[in-house]
Amino acid sequence: MEENFNKHLGEKLKKRRLALGLTQTKVAKAINVTFQQIQKYEKGTNGVSSMRLLQLSNFLKVPIKYFFEDFPKYAENAANAGNENQLLSVNYNFLSKLFDELSPDQKAKFLKIVGSNNKLVEEKTG
Repeated sequence: MEENFNKHLGEKLKKRRLALGLTQTKVAKAINVTFQQIQKYEKGTNGVSSMRLLQLSNFLKVPIKYFFEDFPKYAENAANAGNENQLLSVNYNFLSKLFDELSPDQKAKFLKIVGSNNKLVEEKTG
């Protein structure tokens, strides 16, 4: 399932890069990797670390969820295969790794935003 997700992520990356008219070299320079690494990301042969995914998201001007927006399709396939828990843990592991890589200042800002969003949800549902 992880291999399928890497290919999915690579397709999303390539689609966005081409839509912006960017070369693999330009994207690679922007996130400080080789263009061969971008090729591997796009082919789905290499997974993208959470930090690189954040850099790609910023450079390509898309939210992180852009790379995961088709995730329910994979969740449905995993459920049919009896692998749902494994698939969902990949997503939570990504979020956990991303949070761990934030600076203390960034973590504080993130928690403040999450806290204010939770209050909004409680107000709307309560």
